[in-house]
Amino acid sequence: MPKRQTNDLGRDPVGKLLLRLALPAITAQLINALYNIVDRIYIGHIEGEGDVALTGLGITFPIIMLISAFSALIGMGGSPRASIRMGEGHREGAEEILGNCFVSLLGISVVLTVVFLLTQEPLLMMFGASERTLPYAMDYLTIYLCGTIFVQMALGLNPFISIQGYATTSMLTVVIGAVINIALDPLFIFGFHMGVKGAALATILAQAVSAVWVVLFLVGKKTNLRLQTRYFRWNKSIMFSVLALGLSPFIMQSTESAVNIALNSSLQHYGGDLAVGAMTICSSVMQVVFMPLQGLAQGAQPIVSFNYGANQPERVKKTFRLLITVAFSATILIWLFVQFFPEPFVALFNDKPELTSFTVWALRIYMAGIFMVGIQTACQQTFVALGQAKVSLFLALLRKVILLIPLVLILPLFLSDKVFAVYLAEPIADITAALCTGTVFFCRFNKILTKRAEQVQESASTH
Repeated sequence: MPKRQTNDLGRDPVGKLLLRLALPAITAQLINALYNIVDRIYIGHIEGEGDVALTGLGITFPIIMLISAFSALIGMGGSPRASIRMGEGHREGAEEILGNCFVSLLGISVVLTVVFLLTQEPLLMMFGASERTLPYAMDYLTIYLCGTIFVQMALGLNPFISIQGYATTSMLTVVIGAVINIALDPLFIFGFHMGVKGAALATILAQAVSAVWVVLFLVGKKTNLRLQTRYFRWNKSIMFSVLALGLSPFIMQSTESAVNIALNSSLQHYGGDLAVGAMTICSSVMQVVFMPLQGLAQGAQPIVSFNYGANQPERVKKTFRLLITVAFSATILIWLFVQFFPEPFVALFNDKPELTSFTVWALRIYMAGIFMVGIQTACQQTFVALGQAKVSLFLALLRKVILLIPLVLILPLFLSDKVFAVYLAEPIADITAALCTGTVFFCRFNKILTKRAEQVQESASTH
């Protein structure tokens, strides 16, 4: 008899349940953001070369985001499927999904490591590196790529702990890694005088410990969903359903990579290393904002998926109402803070007057539409939790691919201040995408729940 879940997803009060699951997830996401951000903070303050090194590090961001996107493809695609199976009472089916995902993450790690090690230099030049910033980007990325397997395992398997209701354990995966990273960064960067190489090494060692922690939990006694070698094979039908659902979060993260490429290359063209350096800081601040929203949505996801699988539509609705209320309120507050007090955010990363004053101006523009991102995230992630692969995929494409990238390329053609035009593309895309996503969601939400009730009724009548 398996141990009772820490949180009863089908019976505990929704408000308290969301709080218990979301707080650790938000903490985990914030701390997860620290991996790259702490690196940037320390590197930005390297005496004499901090601004150039920081810009070089920013150039690597698209590749790092793409690596993380593959872990989301498997982890965020597989975990809702496993959660729905658990809600239906099929634990073995959920464990088979987990085993398939584990093998897939191993294979992806090998492919990504080889491909990016062979192609990193031309890619970085294409992404906006200059002769000054390329050496720093190469130094960081070469070491980071050697730890790809740890990144995949830590990020890709951790959602399978969250869906069981073990929110604190899931949080600890990230906390342990982040604490190690934060402790090792100054030691390697300044103590051993390794510079950007030290930052990369600290990050990879931290991810390695996190990966070991996750795997040990999933083979241990506490877990209700266990890694079993008999499921370490690639089942076509299982993985197609995982990939179909995982495409949405994959595209959300990988398009973040494509957007970063478009932004950096455009800014390098119109504003040089200064504008690219400012974007590195702006994207870091956006990451800090976006991560808690993702954590909140992750806290809601197991509740939505489980109760959808168990055909409890009122609990699904209540969870969503709480999610969108909190997400929208949070982004309003963040928007106000960034618009009125941008200086503290910028000061974290660099203290050179020219870069600081430029970034303060850029940040206000870049994050002008952040107040709508809460709606976008709540609706988008709820679609994922409900297993709505196709609509999730479209909405993931909408914000970044359909809107933002074209705007980055088109707006400078019509505005005299080209750098301003590039930064303006982000808030226009954020607001437009959120309005479209909210409209689609509220038109389809009740229909999805009604269809699920009909499926359950039909299944019951045939047995």
